[in-house]
Amino acid sequence: MKILIVIALGGAIGAMGRYAIGMGIHNVAGHSFPYGTLVVNVMGSFAIGILYVVIIESEAGLAHYRAPLMVGLLGAFTTFSAFSLETIHLMEAGNILKAGANVLLNVFLCLAACWGGLVIGRWQY
Repeated sequence: MKILIVIALGGAIGAMGRYAIGMGIHNVAGHSFPYGTLVVNVMGSFAIGILYVVIIESEAGLAHYRAPLMVGLLGAFTTFSAFSLETIHLMEAGNILKAGANVLLNVFLCLAACWGGLVIGRWQY
């Protein structure tokens, strides 16, 4: 039961962070493209790369942080479901190029961010 509580707490923090960052990005960049979701997905991908190294690969004995940070916090912070819905909305509105750009940018930037997080995490540990 304790594990569920720490996952829920991490999830609450992640969801609030996602909302705040997403809204902040949209306030600056506008709503013509899902920039907020893209930024959050890239940040979350980068963070999970680093956390994986620090929590799972290192010998620091931090495996107990996996559930609250990787499952809870980043699980609620990253926004794949929002990305999917926003892409479909772009397609339905006839913005096929923007929908394609959203898919390509999210996939490639998030994979690159995750790889970068792994590289930096492994370099530090």
